[in-house]
Amino acid sequence: MTDTRQDDAPPATAKASSVTAAEAQAFGGSKGDSIAARAVTINKPADELYAYWRDFANLSTFMDNVVEISPIDTKRSHWVVKAPGGRTVEWDAIVTEERDGQLIAWESAEGADVANAGRVEFRDAGARGTVVTATITYDPPAGLIGKVIAKMFQREPAIQARRDLRRFKQLMETGEIATGARNRAEHEERDA
Repeated sequence: MTDTRQDDAPPATAKASSVTAAEAQAFGGSKGDSIAARAVTINKPADELYAYWRDFANLSTFMDNVVEISPIDTKRSHWVVKAPGGRTVEWDAIVTEERDGQLIAWESAEGADVANAGRVEFRDAGARGTVVTATITYDPPAGLIGKVIAKMFQREPAIQARRDLRRFKQLMETGEIATGARNRAEHEERDA
């Protein structure tokens, strides 16, 4: 796929284009009909960001809804993620494409609670650092109703992608994630 966009935005949010069926398919569109895409510039080298992200066990340090990611082998991992109503959903993810320092793409295995696929790209931004773009396609449980419920509980992937990338930026640039006045236990009590 040739990228003719004039900005750093991911395909789903770029001003100069809209997501076509072919682009959704390229990002794993067979695993869902909803697409979420976000980008952030992080003042760190692409190789360092890629290495941290590629160790999937690290993702729970900045992805708020991730309960646990357990590596199965070099290409597969098991995910447990918070869902609305105090539930969790689980799936096995399979790495489908990988380029050191540049790209990680995945898709959920058959039988996933939430069918999903996506990719995270790491592009050099010169003196600014690295543009990290996350694009996810997913099939919300219970279709449109499930998507609305997920939004109400702030568990919808588009909302989470923006927040997770912001936390990833904070963690990589400062070594910590800024939090509000309320602590995690208070948030979990409120969200339960």
